[in-house]
Amino acid sequence: MDTPARRHGPLSEQEFDQFRDLLRRYCAHDLDLWESLQTETPNGPVYVLFTRSPQLDMVPESYKTF
Repeated sequence: MDTPARRHGPLSEQEFDQFRDLLRRYCAHDLDLWESLQTETPNGPVYVLFTRSPQLDMVPESYKTF
């Protein structure tokens, strides 16, 4: 029997791997120049910015590769 998808709590290792793979695919095929997103969390809003260039005050080496 299938178990319902988890909706709360941290991602499992398998879920994180899937998230990372889908994010790579999104960046490769759907991201144009930038995308800004916002979501609510129990700790308040989170703002996410995807861009094709680093922030002005950061060098590419300071980003974590995934």
